Amino acid sequence: MKTVFLAWQDFNSRRWFPIGKLTYNGIQYQFVYTQGVKNAQKECEFQPLFSFPDLEKVYTSKELFPLFANRVMRRSRPDYKTYLECLNIPQNADEPMAILYRSGGKKATDTFEIFPEPEPDENGLYQLHFFVHGLRYFPDSSLDRVNKLQQNEPLYLVHDAQNHYDPLALLLRTEDNYNVGYCPRYLVDDLHQLIEKNPQKLNLQVERVNPAPTPIQFRLLCNLTAQWDADFQPFSTTDYQPLIN
Repeated sequence: MKTVFLAWQDFNSRRWFPIGKLTYNGIQYQFVYTQGVKNAQKECEFQPLFSFPDLEKVYTSKELFPLFANRVMRRSRPDYKTYLECLNIPQNADEPMAILYRSGGKKATDTFEIFPEPEPDENGLYQLHFFVHGLRYFPDSSLDRVNKLQQNEPLYLVHDAQNHYDPLALLLRTEDNYNVGYCPRYLVDDLHQLIEKNPQKLNLQVERVNPAPTPIQFRLLCNLTAQWDADFQPFSTTDYQPLIN
């Protein structure tokens, strides 16, 4: 079973809410809203998605729902190979859920993001790839440093406690003290837990740097691994639980 979550960002407050869950069992896709949609409605007046108007319905389809399919580049596009290279996905592994896992389904015109539910590997390690957030708000010196990053170069998570938008925000910093983006908000709660339990077992590295004219949201791809203890369950808070089973 492959699983991704759908998050929505409120334009005014810039807050992110997990609002839905998409699964694929190899035969059909299923979408349900999660409890987080209730908070989005209450706090930011979120309206149900056009494709999924009923909050308390289980949607199923043998084809990927358009909301998600429109976030996967068509194989017929002339720049499809370059697109896969930016995501660091082999051409023989380019199935839609894999692309959504890696790309986040980002589009410049809306406020949604897609992210995977991680699973431990055979060594009990929590593994994720993600593109850094917020790079457009950093100074030119940070962008210059990003362009000079090398594959497998180590990065470090730094708590940005004075961040006005999110006091739990985690910066990504190089060994020579350049800030090169933010960790995605959907990972922050779990990463704080992992850092508190065993920071030495967390490893963050550069996976790939995509030079301009690649859109800035796809500029820096990172690879995160961390020790996954038996009592740790990612995305286990109420917001991620389905509204209906």
